[in-house]
Amino acid sequence: MSEQIKFIVEQLNKEPFKKNFNLITFDSLEPLQLLQVLNDVLAEVDPKHNIDIREEMPEQMAKRMFSLLGVLKYKPPGNVSEASNFRQGLVTGSKPVIHPILHWLLQRINELKKRAYLARFLMKLEVPAEFLQDDVIADTHHQYEDLVESFKTYHKECEQLKTSGFSTAEIRRDITAMEEEKDQLIKRVERLKKRVETVSNHQRMLELARQLRVEKEREESLAHQKQEQKNQLFHAEQRLQRSQQQLKDLRQAAADAKPESLMKRLEEEIKFNTYMVSDKLPKELESKKKTVQYLQKVVAEPAMGQSELGELENKIREINTQINQIIEKRMMRNDPMDDKLSLFRQQASIISRKKEAKAEEVQEAREELANTERELAHKTSQVRDLGGGSELVRGDEFKRYVSKLRSKGTVFKKKRQEIADMRAEYGVLQRTEEILKQRHEAVHQQLQSIEAKRGISGYSDTQEELERVSAIKSELDDVKGRTLDDMSEMAKRLLSCFLSKKPTCALFFKSINQLCCDLKQDTHLSVNRSTCCYCEGALVLRYNELKQQEVRGLREENAQEESRYHYINCMREVIEMQMQRAADEMKAYVSPDPQERRKAVRELYTKNITEQENLGKKLREKQRAVRESHGPNMKQVKMWRDLEQLMECKRQCFLRAQSQASIGQVIQEAGEDRLVL
Repeated sequence: MSEQIKFIVEQLNKEPFKKNFNLITFDSLEPLQLLQVLNDVLAEVDPKHNIDIREEMPEQMAKRMFSLLGVLKYKPPGNVSEASNFRQGLVTGSKPVIHPILHWLLQRINELKKRAYLARFLMKLEVPAEFLQDDVIADTHHQYEDLVESFKTYHKECEQLKTSGFSTAEIRRDITAMEEEKDQLIKRVERLKKRVETVSNHQRMLELARQLRVEKEREESLAHQKQEQKNQLFHAEQRLQRSQQQLKDLRQAAADAKPESLMKRLEEEIKFNTYMVSDKLPKELESKKKTVQYLQKVVAEPAMGQSELGELENKIREINTQINQIIEKRMMRNDPMDDKLSLFRQQASIISRKKEAKAEEVQEAREELANTERELAHKTSQVRDLGGGSELVRGDEFKRYVSKLRSKGTVFKKKRQEIADMRAEYGVLQRTEEILKQRHEAVHQQLQSIEAKRGISGYSDTQEELERVSAIKSELDDVKGRTLDDMSEMAKRLLSCFLSKKPTCALFFKSINQLCCDLKQDTHLSVNRSTCCYCEGALVLRYNELKQQEVRGLREENAQEESRYHYINCMREVIEMQMQRAADEMKAYVSPDPQERRKAVRELYTKNITEQENLGKKLREKQRAVRESHGPNMKQVKMWRDLEQLMECKRQCFLRAQSQASIGQVIQEAGEDRLVL
């Protein structure tokens, strides 16, 4: 009893009751409070009972609880088996009555919920017979019974669907995937339409493609009809073969048989068929009917719980015990007359069992013979379809076939062994590759874990990228340094050249100026002043020409170096931009954010490559389909051309015949005119 109360308290403290009882508080409950707890449990089973018992009369409360317990098939224990005591204890809130009810309810709360729900729809209303004589009430009652049966069917289907494993989330995912696939197909169709619209004469090509599809569908239907006709022909040939075999058997039986043997065989067959019809088949039919009735009875019964099944098993054990006791009493009585009759009964039962066994053996032998004949006919038809004729292979041909088959079998075994060796080697190599990848991955993960511990996650990947970038930068710096060195060297060379030429030019100008001064001061040389001026002008012109040539060359060289300098600067900026893009790409690729990772160029290129590969695969499949259908299509085109030529020939013949007929008519009319004249 204490275990029972402990179980009740544990269940009441759980969801959905949450009573927060212990053994002392539960045992000290007043009768009215105990009845309220019982009513709360019944309200959990059936929500219609969720009321306050203080607002209800005791008789109504007892009637309501009795009706619900009757629906739930509660049976009182032995100590309160009398109905009056049980009713009185339920009304007064007696603990010996309430505690077993609570224990029984809390043990099977989910099962009782289902039973209460079904009882609301399956408990049939009792209508008196005098009311059913009215047609309207009878029709309504029949509709009510039909609705109850349909509810049973729908409830079973609902339970099967609940236990079938289908999930609404999976169905939604499938619907979403199909909608996405539909959108992709619509977009692909639109792209194909746009691509086709650019082709000249696309309407004609679409019409031809539509006609081709119609012809293909027609070809498939014709192939299906052809296959059906082949099947019908095969079945007809089988029936013909069976009929021929029966005719052959009958002819053989009639050739080597006498009337007496035929009559004896027919009598045996009649006896066997009579036994099958009169004894064996009626017994089997009766047993099947009993089984069906028993199954219908089981289906008509309401669903039983584990406790009811236990009670039925106990009843079965009691009945088996009673049967054994009756058999023992009968054996102890040991009547000699019954013993003699039992001996004959045993012999009769043994003979009947042997007879039934032999009949079953004969039936199985006949079925096996029919199956063997059908299999033989099927194999014969297969041989005929393969082109081997209707006769079986015998003698030397079979020996040659066997020897050829053995040689092929030997070659096949060798090839299979080679394939097995190659598969084994492939498996070893694949396993080696997996081990190496695992080791590499383990080392990489270990390195990442060490980096994470040191607070430098992603250092190795970033270090590799930085080393690559630094190598590129060092190369660019070397190129830039060499360019600057060349430019500084050229500037130094120009400056040294200018400094080396400067004293010579200064001395030259100084001598020229001194000469001019001397000539100006010399009054006796006034005659040669013009000549001196002319020489001075010529020398100045020569100096200017030399200066311009050298400066022009230096300026051209300077312009080339400047253009080279600007080109190198542009290249440096381009390479720096590429390095920045590479760093951004690396940052986006290593970033844990999936949105940033999708922006990476690698992801975009991978997506484009995947789309192009899928498109190429579909185009290859389309090309393969076109290649496969090219031969039949060309054959069909040739047939259409032949038909066109044939129709053209018929038209020419018709025109020729029409012209001949018109010529003959003209000749006939001319002859008639001649006769008239």
